[in-house]
Parts: sequence; C-alpha cells; structure tokens
Amino acid sequence: MGYVPQSRVAATYMRGGTSKGVFFLLEDLPPDARTPGAARDAFLMRVIGSPDPYGKQIDGMGAATSSTSKVVIVGKSARAGHDVDYLFGQVSIDRPFIDWTGNCGNLSAAVGPFAVSNGLVDRERLSQNGTSTVHIWQANIGKTIVSHVPMCDGVVRELGEFSLDGVAFPAAEVRLEFVDPAADEGGMFPTGQVVDDLAVPGIGTIKATMINAGIPTIFVNAEEIGFSGTELQDSVNGDDHALAMLETIRAAGAVRMGLIAHADQIGTRQHTPKVAFVARPTDYTSSSGAPIGAGDIDLSVRAMSMGKLHHAMMGTVAVAIGAAASIEGTLVNRAAGGGVRHQIRFGHPSGSLLVGAESEHIAGEWTVKKVSVSRSARVLMEGYVRVPLA
Repeated sequence: MGYVPQSRVAATYMRGGTSKGVFFLLEDLPPDARTPGAARDAFLMRVIGSPDPYGKQIDGMGAATSSTSKVVIVGKSARAGHDVDYLFGQVSIDRPFIDWTGNCGNLSAAVGPFAVSNGLVDRERLSQNGTSTVHIWQANIGKTIVSHVPMCDGVVRELGEFSLDGVAFPAAEVRLEFVDPAADEGGMFPTGQVVDDLAVPGIGTIKATMINAGIPTIFVNAEEIGFSGTELQDSVNGDDHALAMLETIRAAGAVRMGLIAHADQIGTRQHTPKVAFVARPTDYTSSSGAPIGAGDIDLSVRAMSMGKLHHAMMGTVAVAIGAAASIEGTLVNRAAGGGVRHQIRFGHPSGSLLVGAESEHIAGEWTVKKVSVSRSARVLMEGYVRVPLA
C-alpha cells in the first residue's frame, strides 16, 4: 500500500454542559463535506474514530461514550433574526452511522461562545462587559435557541463560579432559552394525550408520557419498570436485561409517536427518541459521592442515551422535562407533585438541575413558549484535526 497523506482541517474541541465534541466552521470543512451526504459522514466519523469494533475510538477524537462522540457544524445564518446555523451529529461508536435527527442541548451551550469567538456575530451587537445575545437556528429540528454569552473586555468569558453537576470544575454561566421547543409536525404530544397506555412486547402495558419538546422523549414511571429512580450508571449499564427492556420501550414508543413504522427500524434512530424514567423525590447519593436530599429536588429523572444510562442529563431531555413538568397530568408533572409548575429542580445521577418553562393551555391544547436552562462551556483545544484522505 502506498503512502496515504492526511488532510489538515481547522477545528475546536469544546465542552458544552456535560458533553464535549469537535466543532467546525462550515467554511473550514473539505468541500465535499459542506453538504449532507456520505462524504460528509465519512469525514466526520473518521475525525471521531468511528466505527470502532473495539468500542474505544482510540484512533480519533471521540472518547467512546454518548456524551463525547459528537460533532458540530456552525455557519453564519442567512435566516432573518438569527446569527448562526447550528447542525449537530451524534456519531455511533461501533457502527458507520451519524444520527442527524435531533439536537444536543448540552453542546448548544457552546455554540454561542464558539460563534462569538469565531467572528460570526456582528461586533456592534456584542457587549464589552456583560452578556451578549446570540440567536441560533438549530438546523436539525428547525428551532430557535437564544444563548446569553458572558463577556469580559470584549471576549467570551469562560471561567467563573457557576457549578454544574456532572462537570468537575466551575465556569461562567451560559443561559439558554429554547424558544417554542415543541415539534411543529405532529404537535407536542404526538398521540394527543398527556399520558398513554403503551403496549410493550414482552413487558405489558405501561403508562407513558410521549412528548416532542426539545427532543422526542418517552417518560415512564420508574417503579412500573422495576426501578427506584435513584439509579447510577453502573447499576443500569451493567444489566443487559434492563438495557434490553429500555430499548424495547424506546422502540414501542417510537412507533406510537410516529417516528418509525415498525419497531425493528429503531436502529436507524439511535439518538432519538430518548427514554427516561421518573420518580418522586428520594434521598440518594450522586456519582460524585454528594448527598442529594429529597427536600432539595422536585423529582428524580434518569435518561438513556445511545443505549446507556446518561451520566448526568442531556440538555434536550432537560427541555422535555421542563416542558412536561409545566403541563398538568403528565407523568413528569405528577412525579413532581402536580399543579402548575413554572420551574423545577430534578435529580439525576450526577446531582440536580434547575429548569424553567412557560406554558399555556389555549383552545384545548398546550403550548410551551420557551424552556430555559443554565449550562457552561469552555474551549478545551483549538487548532487542526488530521484525517486520512483515504
């Protein structure tokens, strides 16, 4: 075999919330990777180190978890009222596949800072000291995200005192608003109900709230599927029976939500929908060893990502949690104690998170104006990725 050179492509490795990924300016990508298709997917998979039959992504930038096998493409937006277009790809670890069907709420926190630092926001609109507002078009789902980016002396301020459970070190707070997060097609509740009886093969019929806000999510009661709602990663991810059960629930819910026609098609949607289980607040110890008191949270939530229990909480599922909690009668709302809930704090494996939502009940239907959540973001490395040309 002859010598195969490597391409050299500008990239930034960033943490956003409790995830991290490789960020690209659209204009910096190789020409055949600037548009959707096999060439783009092949390039990005090689950047991350997928597919890897060993499941480690040693020969790439990924770190072999759903939280770290991610790519982001950002470009200046031609859409009125928006600064940038943001496209997210969830890269499969062991399969030649990138799922473009949903957003990453955690990495959304890094898009605003990335856009400001790379000159994609008009300078006259930036704050010298304070907060700059960046309007982001989330291209995967066709929704607007408003990012409030902290600034100091005219540049993005990354360091600060804001602590985010699931992240070891404090940083500057980035506040996000997910505007009108419910799906346009099919509505926020695809079945038309806030709670459904979901028939799951091999399991039976269980209660489920299936919502499409932030990301399509299937919420079930923890106790109904044999969980307490206080589980940490090892207790679920080491249980093959539990993982298979949760994937079966995900497939059944995806069919009911109209995302796939048959359950055996679920493999084409690894990133969406999500499945999560909820429970009333209970004392537990987080993955860092910190005690979480029942009196400090409104409910507990555990969510699955790419077939595994997430170590904290996906930002998009936090949006779904906030939206569902604000609507009376959903399983999330019931677990939080019912009533009108404009803001809740929920427990997750790494700690807790506060999320707010503005919802209205108009003409017999629920609408959510926006969901707000705070995250943080930081540049970990910037420069060039090297990718074999063949």
